[in-house]
Amino acid sequence: MTINAAQIKALAAQIKKGSRLALSRAITLIESTTAADRTAAGQLLQSLLPHTGGSIRLGLTGAPGCGKSTLIDQLGLNLITLGKRVAVLAIDPSSTKSGGSILADKTRMGRLSALESAFIRPSPSSGKLGGDARNTHETLLLCEAAGFDVVIVETVGIGQSEAVIADIVDFVAILIQPGTGDELQGLKRGVLEIANMIVVTKSDGEGLIAAARTAGDYAGTLHIMTAPGSPWDPPVQQVSAIENQGLDEMWVQIERHQNLLNEKGMLEEIRRDQAARRLRVLVEEEVLARFHRDEKNSAKLQKLERMVRSGELTPGVAADDALK
Repeated sequence: MTINAAQIKALAAQIKKGSRLALSRAITLIESTTAADRTAAGQLLQSLLPHTGGSIRLGLTGAPGCGKSTLIDQLGLNLITLGKRVAVLAIDPSSTKSGGSILADKTRMGRLSALESAFIRPSPSSGKLGGDARNTHETLLLCEAAGFDVVIVETVGIGQSEAVIADIVDFVAILIQPGTGDELQGLKRGVLEIANMIVVTKSDGEGLIAAARTAGDYAGTLHIMTAPGSPWDPPVQQVSAIENQGLDEMWVQIERHQNLLNEKGMLEEIRRDQAARRLRVLVEEEVLARFHRDEKNSAKLQKLERMVRSGELTPGVAADDALK
């Protein structure tokens, strides 16, 4: 998808006008791995950078089956009713064997995806730790440049490594399905520590009693874990996406948190820290990629792997040898 400077300028202009087609083209460019496209993507992002930063960045995470897509579909509809434009970046798990992914989240948000004020982009996780696609942060910036008021990042629910999402968004909501038998003990402390809110889903019908019990358990745990003097005490919110119950209250808390960060001058500082950490991650990823692209390194690594497998070398000694 190689494009020249004039095309980059035209694409940027279309994105700033809110074109969803242009936004899709730009994200495809961002996701490309060719050197020419990466250069063009960098130029595009730089030109749009002054037009970013105006959205609420919301991260939703939780175990598969807890109702993330259903909740986003209804929450998005509610926000559009309030006059907001909503973008959803749905990260779909990639197969560790084939590298492929289903990318079915968009089909589970059928009502939302049909609206002009919404934009839904499923992306494969490509095996990235933390369940976020490699270019999620850059895609989020493009959505902001296109004028979306809320950008929702739906991540793969894979456990403690979900803490990585905290380096992308302003607000992390962890979704819990009651009655699964692994509620409080199954959620790692590292995940709870980055939660700005616990959302107990499917709080309706026969599950209402179990949901209330789960909400009470988490409320007590979060209160204990919250540092004394912290400006934010993470709430626990029961919701039913099917009945559209509790979602308005959930959004009120998200806006309250955003206002608090702005009032205390913390939002920009948090985002600057996230960008700096992002730089380090990208450098580390590129160094590793260059190591593997070098034929001599690749051949030596294969030789060292055989020696480790045969017991001739320990992994540590082999790693030191590989890095010389």
